[in-house]
Amino acid sequence: MRILLDTSFIFPTLGIGVKPDVTRALQDLAHGNVETRFSSFSLLESLWQAAKLKKSATFDEKRFLEGVKSILDSGAYLRSDEGFEVYRKATEVAGMGHRDMIDNILYANSVTNGLKFLTVDQELRSFVREHGLEDSTVFPSEMRMFL
Repeated sequence: MRILLDTSFIFPTLGIGVKPDVTRALQDLAHGNVETRFSSFSLLESLWQAAKLKKSATFDEKRFLEGVKSILDSGAYLRSDEGFEVYRKATEVAGMGHRDMIDNILYANSVTNGLKFLTVDQELRSFVREHGLEDSTVFPSEMRMFL
């Protein structure tokens, strides 16, 4: 199985706290035969989150940067590059009314590249289903049926 991680699922590697269901899903992935991919757009979104958290005494910038390096260099995650078709599809989804362009790009990446999209974004899943789009989304609670 091949999975594209939504941004929430790279947060633990960056030292950013997440809800328990995200942690459990990552543990499930570690025990499955899964090709795990990330998008550079998730790293961009993580940088925005880090900029917000930097004002907090609990943010560990060194750990965050080590996490970025690990994501990029360790081989645990493979980069899922976006070609023209991903951008075309993301623009199409935006034109249908979904305003979060990062989500649109990640969703389009998953569909275009035949990946499951591991997410906790109920709004995106509802939008996809309401508009009759291919549903590549997988929630943490559904992980075990795919592994």
